[in-house]
Amino acid sequence: MITIAIANQKGGVGKTTTAINIATAMAATGWRTLLVDLDPQGNASTGMGVAAADREGSSYDILVDEVPLAECVHETTIPGLDIVPATVDLSGAEVELVSVEDRTARLRTALSAHAGHDICFIDCPPSLGLLTLNALGAADTLLVPLQCEFFALEGLSQLLQTVERVQQRFNPDLGIVGVVLTMFDRRNRLTDQVADDVRDCLGNLVFEAVIPRNVRLSEAPSHGLPALVYDHACAGSRAYIALARELIGRLPERRKAA
Repeated sequence: MITIAIANQKGGVGKTTTAINIATAMAATGWRTLLVDLDPQGNASTGMGVAAADREGSSYDILVDEVPLAECVHETTIPGLDIVPATVDLSGAEVELVSVEDRTARLRTALSAHAGHDICFIDCPPSLGLLTLNALGAADTLLVPLQCEFFALEGLSQLLQTVERVQQRFNPDLGIVGVVLTMFDRRNRLTDQVADDVRDCLGNLVFEAVIPRNVRLSEAPSHGLPALVYDHACAGSRAYIALARELIGRLPERRKAA
């Protein structure tokens, strides 16, 4: 199983929307897909239609109580896509894990013993705390959603520094599969400028597919559905399908054969 963390310490950049829809797109292409919700807000779980009352067995249980991952996997309405939901208890996990010796390796230990899926996406919280460090420690690679605005560039440099530290201390094999530009608005001149700056700085690391501002992407979670199911023909859905196609092309051949 290849594990991809979807992270950016800046909030509101489209991490959860990206996690839900890229996971759905991968499942639609035949990959047995797992989505791990590691954000205490639980938005990915809500967006996949998992009600708070139905989240018995969660990412909190895996990290704090070391419950086997298989016991916390919930089926979704999307064929081939399962989820480990998050509960509000996760907000206290960082405090509870502070005194634990292997506090940054709990998720890696749980995922390494799991063999039921081909690919796993981890939706990280908007911070660089213990939850995100667990995700980066467990991941093979990192996918970074980046909002097309000036301050996003500043946050990206901080994230890249964190990746370097994680590589040095916890996970030397961690890579970055790519940066995806989100909330792209062609009517806004600043959007084009930020996109050009990011591409000049990071080159081929930036995906060609860009995620536009799209009302359907915003509406879908309120119905407990990915946008690809809520309206598969909208501009946002088409963009995530293109992103999934690019992502598959960047995965190692031995993984694609899974």
